[in-house]
Amino acid sequence: MDARIIKLESIEKRYLEISDEMMKDEVVSNVKLFTKLSKEQATIKNAYEAYQLFKKLNSDIEGAKEMLMEDDPEIKEMAQMELEEAEAQLGPLNEKIDELLLPRDPEDAYDCLVEIRGAAGGDEGNIFAGDLFRMYGYYAQALGFKTEVMESSESEAGGYALISFAVKGQDAYRHFKFESGAHRVQRVPKTETQGRVHTSTATVIVFPDVEDEDVEIPDSDLEIETHRASGAGGQHINKTDSAVRIVHKPTGITVNCQDGRNQLANKETALRIIRARVYEYYKEIKAKEEGEIRRSKIGTGDRSEKIRTYNYPQNRVTDHRIGLTINQLDRIMEGKLDDVVNALIKNEEQEKLLNDNV
Repeated sequence: MDARIIKLESIEKRYLEISDEMMKDEVVSNVKLFTKLSKEQATIKNAYEAYQLFKKLNSDIEGAKEMLMEDDPEIKEMAQMELEEAEAQLGPLNEKIDELLLPRDPEDAYDCLVEIRGAAGGDEGNIFAGDLFRMYGYYAQALGFKTEVMESSESEAGGYALISFAVKGQDAYRHFKFESGAHRVQRVPKTETQGRVHTSTATVIVFPDVEDEDVEIPDSDLEIETHRASGAGGQHINKTDSAVRIVHKPTGITVNCQDGRNQLANKETALRIIRARVYEYYKEIKAKEEGEIRRSKIGTGDRSEKIRTYNYPQNRVTDHRIGLTINQLDRIMEGKLDDVVNALIKNEEQEKLLNDNV
């Protein structure tokens, strides 16, 4: 049997198994398990539906060929029309199926955590970090995703020295993972009175929002302390020890959260961020130990890599990884990122196809 058909049948079987599982009372009552199964099913839904159409079209083709054997001219004419119509659909469908069967990053279906920091350029870097945060918020909203600020440090001049937020939605990590890296802005700084164009940067790193079972962190590895929150953030500020700082002792990764309504909320948020960062830290170590050399840095989260330039005077944005330039920076900053992200996704798929054929 064709290897592709074997894959499609396996997907069909799993899709139907999940449907049966999700009908069981013990699964419906287990929110975590139900959500996990829903996400898994969503990741294979397109391939499942494509296979159903594939089977129907092939059935129609076989039926039309049988009808062509009839003596009635009208039946033969109708059969020929049906055959041509089905074959015309089958060609593009086969291409779509080939793409759907490409190896998929299992982390693509996760929600994600996005961390933005003002970098080179002082106040202007922080202001630009705020602009990126706004841009991503609009983009997430357009996709029907939800966002939630988890950690922030506002800059006096505007924007953020640091802001971390969660993005929740189907394939959120798939849509945001390419944003990891250094983002460069060229414009007249909002803090300047003279009209000179300056270059500043903000760094972005995107983590998959992993589950508890994806990364094991013993309590003994964590140092947790509470302190009074500082700065803007609500009337509890400076009145109670609501802020939480967590240090992962083996790696030195530190998270400080104070934007939640209470200490428990801040602790849960800090643990979630620690889990994501520790997961990413050990994933990178494992990749290096295995000698993994990626053909492209897209999505690797390398902060030192300049991935994109936003040129305000020329209303231009350039993604340096794939050589894409769009002269609609104003639209991009309003969250119209589809053209950029879809091009990056397409590039990733083409690389997988290339590697698959080697």
